[in-house]
Amino acid sequence: MPSNDSLYPSTKLHVEDGLNLLQATLDDAEELFAVVDANREYLREWLPWLDGTNNVDDETSFIVSTLEEYGRGGGVLYGIRLEGNLIGTISLNWIDWGNRGCGVGYWLAKDQTGNGYATKSCIRLMEHCFDDLGLHRFVLEAATDNFPSRTIAENLGMRLEGITKDREWLYDHYVDGALYAITAPEWRARVQD
Repeated sequence: MPSNDSLYPSTKLHVEDGLNLLQATLDDAEELFAVVDANREYLREWLPWLDGTNNVDDETSFIVSTLEEYGRGGGVLYGIRLEGNLIGTISLNWIDWGNRGCGVGYWLAKDQTGNGYATKSCIRLMEHCFDDLGLHRFVLEAATDNFPSRTIAENLGMRLEGITKDREWLYDHYVDGALYAITAPEWRARVQD
């Protein structure tokens, strides 16, 4: 990881009027848990961590771990905020500074899907990673049957690099994963077209 603290991911990214990515802090635990809890059944279809998030204390512990990871330069968790209200999260789940790569994860409240917020948030985070942090490769993994997330990756111009068998344990079964990636030069060429 770079030694210069200015190369840590930003704690705030402006996406567009009314839509911002703000690093999650302990002050967000109650609101974040409320959104997770209200969307538990919907999120459970593709996210494996719902059974470990049962109260505000669980959310607080999770945020603490993401802040520690941020302190090591290994990732960052953002709240996706629409007009100040939390509607989901997007994160750099890992940053490999040696190879200049990173992996993204995200989710939205069910009533906020279909509005382009996840795509716009990914674009802004990708721009930050490539332009500000000097990263080279941006990775998105989704279950093979998670067609909304796969569509986002494809709409972003990400390349399907392969299918990984039994990639993730999802409560009572394994799901295969589709691994998508795009490099900074590929992204810049796409944006210029």
